[in-house]
Amino acid sequence: MTTEEDAMIRLSAQPMTWVAAGDSITQAVLHTHGARGWVEHLQERIRWELDRLTDIVVNSGVSGWRAVDVLGSYDHLIGRFAPDVLSLSLGTNDARAGLAGLPEFRDAMRRIIDRSGAQTQTVLHTPVLVSVAGREARGELPAYAQAVREIAEETGALLVDHEAHWRAHFGDADPISWLDDPAHPNAAGHLQMAEHTLRALGLGPMSPRY
Repeated sequence: MTTEEDAMIRLSAQPMTWVAAGDSITQAVLHTHGARGWVEHLQERIRWELDRLTDIVVNSGVSGWRAVDVLGSYDHLIGRFAPDVLSLSLGTNDARAGLAGLPEFRDAMRRIIDRSGAQTQTVLHTPVLVSVAGREARGELPAYAQAVREIAEETGALLVDHEAHWRAHFGDADPISWLDDPAHPNAAGHLQMAEHTLRALGLGPMSPRY
């Protein structure tokens, strides 16, 4: 694993293709209420602020999906784009299966990474925190975040640890100021995800947002 202290995306002199696969938080449906989602902020940073105008950023997040769903549609969501960088942000929906679902989650994540090949720079994101109200349905979410860390360690993937970032900010408090409902970030939460991702990958910070 490349930790957040030394993570660095390798930028090519040639145009690159970036694919962000995940669930509704990646897709950024509904809960930003018209504001940019975190992948859109990344695209602004990569294609405009870093002057990589011909890079392509693909958001293939699908609301409600789990790692096994992404694996089952790998060619459609990821493979056909032959990404130079693959971002995987999953676990929030997977966690509804509790500890019993961890083996399936681990296996699917590993198989997605393996199919992408050594030529792809893979970035794994831990899930963000849910609110106190969201913990009944996702009580084992911390175990899924830990699984992501372990998979990054095992595969050499770059790690973006959103859970640790949110815990550092909120401690034991309810993270409702960054959420739109018990499990989905609002516009402020998406901006935090984007900023933290860019810092962790050595691509930030973004220019000031209004």
